[in-house]
Amino acid sequence: MSDGLLFMHLLHIHLNDLLDSNSYSIALIKKEIGLVKEELEFIRSFFVNIDQERYKDLWTRVLDVAYEAKNVIDSIIIRDNGLLHLIFSLPITMKKIRLIKEDVSQLPEKIHKNKSLIVVNSPKKPVEGKSLTAGKISVGFEEDTDWIISKLTSGPKDLDVISITGMPGSGKTTLAYKVYNYKSVARRFDIHAWCTVGQEYDKRKLLEKVYNQVTGADSKLSENIDVADELRRHLFGKRYLVVLDDLWDTDTWDKLIRPFPLVENGSRIILTSREMEVALYGKRNTDPLKLRLLKSEESWELLEKRAFGEKICPDELLDVGKETAKNCKGLPLVADLIAGVIAGREKKKSVWLEVRNNLNSFILNSEVEVMKVIELSYDHLPHQLKPCFLHFASIPKDNASHKHLLKMDWLNEGLVERTDMKSVEEVMEVYLDNLISCSLVISFNEIGSSPTCQLHDLVHDFCLIKAKEGKLFERIISSAPSSSSDLMPRKVTVDYYTNVFGIHNFVPFGSKKKRCSSKHLYSLRITGDKLDNSLSDICHLRDLRLLRVLELCSSMVKHSLLNEICMLNHLRALHIVTEIKYLPLSFSNLSNLESLMVENDKEDMVLLPGIWDLVNLRVLSMDSCSFLDMDTEEPILITENIKLKNLRILDRLMLSYSKDTVDIFKRFPNLQQLIF
Repeated sequence: MSDGLLFMHLLHIHLNDLLDSNSYSIALIKKEIGLVKEELEFIRSFFVNIDQERYKDLWTRVLDVAYEAKNVIDSIIIRDNGLLHLIFSLPITMKKIRLIKEDVSQLPEKIHKNKSLIVVNSPKKPVEGKSLTAGKISVGFEEDTDWIISKLTSGPKDLDVISITGMPGSGKTTLAYKVYNYKSVARRFDIHAWCTVGQEYDKRKLLEKVYNQVTGADSKLSENIDVADELRRHLFGKRYLVVLDDLWDTDTWDKLIRPFPLVENGSRIILTSREMEVALYGKRNTDPLKLRLLKSEESWELLEKRAFGEKICPDELLDVGKETAKNCKGLPLVADLIAGVIAGREKKKSVWLEVRNNLNSFILNSEVEVMKVIELSYDHLPHQLKPCFLHFASIPKDNASHKHLLKMDWLNEGLVERTDMKSVEEVMEVYLDNLISCSLVISFNEIGSSPTCQLHDLVHDFCLIKAKEGKLFERIISSAPSSSSDLMPRKVTVDYYTNVFGIHNFVPFGSKKKRCSSKHLYSLRITGDKLDNSLSDICHLRDLRLLRVLELCSSMVKHSLLNEICMLNHLRALHIVTEIKYLPLSFSNLSNLESLMVENDKEDMVLLPGIWDLVNLRVLSMDSCSFLDMDTEEPILITENIKLKNLRILDRLMLSYSKDTVDIFKRFPNLQQLIF
């Protein structure tokens, strides 16, 4: 992992989670884990505050022994040469850590003597406060905004296409979103729909997304229904506004335009594209709008407002601030990212000069140079926020994430450190606020019931590169080896499609060497076409003992595979498709499980008595479930004081009223959401 502090932070969370576990394999070495965690945290706390390059050799030794400690501890837990590691490797590794700690403990005295030592700004911590996202600051483009609104609310009665073009980062989507949500625009149209297309898209899924927005439904249409025809039928006779965001070529336009009827009632389509050719191809009455770049004074206005709010910039920062704004080259994305960097740092000239000098080295006339600005913004993130940001790499480009589901993923995958001072929900809210504040994450529907967020496509490209470099995430889309490295990423998503893998050629972890390294995998998600019953042999789930998250969305989980899953006692989140009626007795092994999602179309799953073993469960969502077997008259036997105190959400419950059922609800004292 190229970012050493990020690795050390994730290791700290991992060791904390192990110490909280009651697993037998961990109990054998819990004392040793505690000592390793304490000494590595002492070492990490020193290097957080200084420039690691100053002590490069020592920092390299620290990372080497940290990697070694993680490998040894994990190998003992998963029983990969466990006895050998327990007797020999662990004591040797712990001795190395103690020696490094002694060396580090001598360094603070040297800091005072060596005046030339470069001390990085005080440890960057997430900043609390809703003021960070109180409202997206918009600068420039007032005339363009008024022009687009006039084209949407007046003009010819026949269907018109309003195209917005410009280079990456020029604000096309931001402007489209701004006018799309204007009250005068919203009142004008009967139907509104937004569709982000991107380079790689599934036509049917895109049209289904528009269809669901048009009809207010949230379900899949059966395969034999022509979505385009259904969509056209619902749009006919209505005045509609549809946004097709981020189109890349004319073929895509041809494929997507068929469902939109040429009615003469003032309907409009907003199209955004990097390519002027696409905009001209889709033109009907109105010429495309090519976005200009921000003027230097507009970039400075944005920076000043983000850094000081309603206050005025001090005179000592004025010159360096305006020069920094000028070096943004008029790109709104760059100006917004730089504004996010300086807004979260000290208002000192030396700090602003550092940002200006970094920006001076970039020539912002290509995507590569814009990537460097994104990296500058990323480098200034507190290390606690970096794994949460890099998690977006696992979300397909141009896909928005519901904020509550995103935070649930962060928690399940061990990306957030639990503290005594705040609840984990409060910590995650601060983290997300900070990522939005620094403009790396875009927030949508903040006022609505389903707030979402996503990344600009260039930011997503950067995020994916960084996550792969750090061995945090990999997407497997074919049976060919995906990496020459023997080290399996922390999280793997397999998009299984038979036309790519072949029916009998699905081996996501390849060679024997790769299979061994996959034992250290933390998160596995398999999507796509339906897999046959050989999944348990292919994936060797029984060996993935450190898995925290398992999603099997494309395979019917039978009893044999479920029993194998029940051996994964570090699971925090499980999402499966199954036909079973009862949770097996072996489910009691999953005492760390916090989120259980089951798709069980053919059977109503009976929750009792197995549900009581899942004492850490926070979310329980099933297609249908009941407390007891409605086909029998057997009484419910519940231990007197047993409760699921952590359960917050119970989804799709089928209820049969009885005195016993009423008593059951008393066992969920902190339930916040109940869905029937």
